[in-house]
Amino acid sequence: MPDRGGGPTGPRIRVGRPSRRVRTLLTTLGVLAVLGMAFTMFAGFWTDWLWYRSVHYSSVFTTTLWTKIGLFFVFGLLMALAVGVNIWLAHRLRPPLSAMSVEQQSLDRYRMGIAPYKTWLLLGITALVGLIAGASAAGQWRTWLMWVNGVSFGQKDPQFHLDVSFFAFDLPWYRFLLGFGFAATILSLIAAALTHYLYGGLRVTSPGARATAAATGHLSVLLGIFVALKAVAYWLDRYGLAVKSSDFKATDNWTGLRYVDANAYLPAKTILFCIAVICALLFFATLWRRTWQLPVIGFGLMVLSAILIGGLYPAIVQKFQVQPNEQAKEAPYVEKNLKATREAYGIAGAQVTEYSGTSTTKDKTTLRDDVDSTASIRVLDPNIVSPTFQQLQQMRKYYAFPTNLDVDRYNVKGTDEDTVIGLRELNLAGVDKQNWINNHFRYTHGYGVVAAKGTTSDSEGRPVFTESNLPSEGELGSYEQRVYYGEKTTTYSIVGGPQKEIDYSDDQGEKTTSYTGKSGVNLSNPVNRAAYAVAFGEPQILYSGAIGDGSRILYNRTPKERVEAVAPWLTIDGDAYPAVVDNKIQWIVDAYTTTNGYPYASRTTLGDTTADSLTATNDNRAVVAQQNQVNYIRNSVKATVDAYTGEVKLFQWDTKDPVLKTWMKAFPGTVKAKSSISPSLMAHLRYPQDLFKVQRELLTRYHVKDATTFLSGSEVWQVPDDPSNKSGDAVPPYYLSMRMPDQKAQAFSLTTTFTPNGRDNLSAFMAVDSEAGTPDYGKIRVLKLPTSTTVDGPKQVQSQFNSEQDIAESIRLLKGGDSDIEYGNLLTVPLDGGLLYVEPVYVRGGGLKYPLLKKVLVTYGGNTAFEDTLDEALNKVFGAEAGTPPPSDEGGGTTPPPTSSNPTVRQALADAQKAFEAGQEALKKPDWDAYAKAQKDLEAALKRAEDAQAQADKGAKPGSSPSPSASASPGAGTGGKPTGSPTGSPSPGPSGS
Repeated sequence: MPDRGGGPTGPRIRVGRPSRRVRTLLTTLGVLAVLGMAFTMFAGFWTDWLWYRSVHYSSVFTTTLWTKIGLFFVFGLLMALAVGVNIWLAHRLRPPLSAMSVEQQSLDRYRMGIAPYKTWLLLGITALVGLIAGASAAGQWRTWLMWVNGVSFGQKDPQFHLDVSFFAFDLPWYRFLLGFGFAATILSLIAAALTHYLYGGLRVTSPGARATAAATGHLSVLLGIFVALKAVAYWLDRYGLAVKSSDFKATDNWTGLRYVDANAYLPAKTILFCIAVICALLFFATLWRRTWQLPVIGFGLMVLSAILIGGLYPAIVQKFQVQPNEQAKEAPYVEKNLKATREAYGIAGAQVTEYSGTSTTKDKTTLRDDVDSTASIRVLDPNIVSPTFQQLQQMRKYYAFPTNLDVDRYNVKGTDEDTVIGLRELNLAGVDKQNWINNHFRYTHGYGVVAAKGTTSDSEGRPVFTESNLPSEGELGSYEQRVYYGEKTTTYSIVGGPQKEIDYSDDQGEKTTSYTGKSGVNLSNPVNRAAYAVAFGEPQILYSGAIGDGSRILYNRTPKERVEAVAPWLTIDGDAYPAVVDNKIQWIVDAYTTTNGYPYASRTTLGDTTADSLTATNDNRAVVAQQNQVNYIRNSVKATVDAYTGEVKLFQWDTKDPVLKTWMKAFPGTVKAKSSISPSLMAHLRYPQDLFKVQRELLTRYHVKDATTFLSGSEVWQVPDDPSNKSGDAVPPYYLSMRMPDQKAQAFSLTTTFTPNGRDNLSAFMAVDSEAGTPDYGKIRVLKLPTSTTVDGPKQVQSQFNSEQDIAESIRLLKGGDSDIEYGNLLTVPLDGGLLYVEPVYVRGGGLKYPLLKKVLVTYGGNTAFEDTLDEALNKVFGAEAGTPPPSDEGGGTTPPPTSSNPTVRQALADAQKAFEAGQEALKKPDWDAYAKAQKDLEAALKRAEDAQAQADKGAKPGSSPSPSASASPGAGTGGKPTGSPTGSPSPGPSGS
């Protein structure tokens, strides 16, 4: 019988060797291939390091890198040692002689084949499993950093009375260690069993014992370790019940213990833990007993117990104890879920108040006056007017605006105004001649801010711009207008070198510039150039003459990807928005800290919860890491990205968030204190949309506070579909300056509506105070409508608009020819117990490629109006005019006619306004006959108004208001041709359109 250590080597057969030249060539090619792969890996590492250093967040790179390296080597070595030691031990415990059997004779060939390479084979196997395990462990760097830096939440779970940090920070790490232990044990068991089999320690068909005593003891210890780990798993599963998700009643992502968990699964896990410990001891006992009889019995008992105690018993409890009296049994656990979920999502302080839904004031004039004090109704829809900005303010084809503009507020002459704002960003698709130099050296940046009043438009339905032209000028003052970093800037640029950049073009031709900022990575170093040539797959970077002293490469240029790169532990809001702050354009980015380990708090998927009709058509509106399932979220960080320098700043916003405190311990110095936020920046911070959308989705179920109502499902709401289009997606929330019933003054707010589940009538209105820096910032107010009465919801209001005959006829006329109708945001405003709905209507007429605001739909208390301007529509709905005239249009429009209580005067002045507008239309054509007729009509209308007012004044008391004069009316003048040029811009119509 041959010795187990090896076998005969046999005669050597000489094989013809390749020639020396071939060997040299192959060796050279091999060396070059290895060097190429090595430099490619180096290029990726080096360019990452250079980028992080350029943005002054090198500590993030080094902390992350060293953490990954440490985890890779520690767990890679542990796995390699576990598998290697067990292979070595199995080989060491091999029987000295093999049995004479067909099985062993067939294995002899394999034993002899690997005998000369045993050491290398052992090293290769251990290296392979070590690399795989190390790479897997390196991916757990977030889990490690949260565990080692975790801080207390200061809150205990209601079941185990452990701090929430145990579930959020500790339990994930323990589960990783457990999973690693299972993997190491199973791989070691497989490797040891194969080695024992190969060298005769285990036999399948050979006569005699199936396993040697040494193999039995070795494998029993490994099985004992596996069962011991299973015992640990049972123990951790007890705590895992607090963060376990399941489908239950009104929610698909219920998290936490229910009655069956607390009274069946929890004791079952404890019992199974004890059984597994005993079973593991029985396996370890085989070191002395050398038999698997008791361990096998114990293992069978554990499996049977897992089926009976862990599966069958909970099912019996659910069937015969819970279901017959579910509400009483589940109520205590539902209350825990309600409390934890509301706390985890920041909705515990939501103020839910009853709201009648119908007005109690009979004085229509008072209601009309209240509209202006209740809300600054924004009729300029930022999601509609981007093409209008594009057409009127693009200026050059290589500029573009984002698909969806943003809403902000600016203080103009001491008054905060809702403003629609967008940046004129670089659009390489508009460059006439596409080549590498143009795309990366000459066209490198956008230019300027364009802003418009949110609450008005001119007489043509165009935005009233407060910042416009190229270079931009207006009410925002002086600031750096070049936009090197923006939402549409997705490619790299090389700036600051010998190649001049196109700054902007005007009537005198192209203006050039050279970037003087310190952003980007210097390309003067040939190593840097070579690294970027490899990393970007662009060899011209290595040898192009357009790159020289001072050349810098700019990349990672969108605000969201810059913030995500410097803070990879944050989840980024889908809507970054620009603001002019301290003479600079700053992108403001909201960022969140999240976890899915908050006990009893139900989970939600960010991508699903934050989806609406805007994200469905625009990927830039989607939340970063949208597939993350979370059950805790805080807007803990406000970030800014300078549009010129690319500088990223992170500011602590939620000073109490333990998750942020944990990350600040892991990455010290990366997040600035909240006190570092300047007042000018604070004025532009707002409540983030994605957090609001997550909270409104949770509030559809968790607005109730008692378990009985929650279990019945009678109060479940839903976010309605967007009625302004047929996408079938949820209506987006809208920013609006408004005053809720318990507020004394208007506040910049984010609003939405709710409807009952499966129905279209309104069930609630929600608003959150978005005015950063104020005591009420973040306060959620929900107006809950009575279930006994029906109040029209958004879809019903839209249907009402479309079904009224007069409105339908007007819309049909607007659609005449090849015109298209686009409905803007349907805004909802609580007013005196009722709800005011306002919706702007845009028309893309004839050859125009952009929408113009032509009509405004308004409804309140069953009255509906479809008029040219908001003021006209409100006047018609309430049957009264506002007590004070609206302010004059600062865009150059005329002062609206004074109001009067005399209906004859009001009608005459309205006719005068229409005649004036007809004259302005005639001027643009020009049509002198039509202009002359309009002037005659205007003069006649003014005469009627003056006569009617004079008649009324005869009975007026001394000191009463004088009659309106021609000088106070629009377009007063004589008939005939105008003295000015007919090509001049017409004056805007009444303010408030």
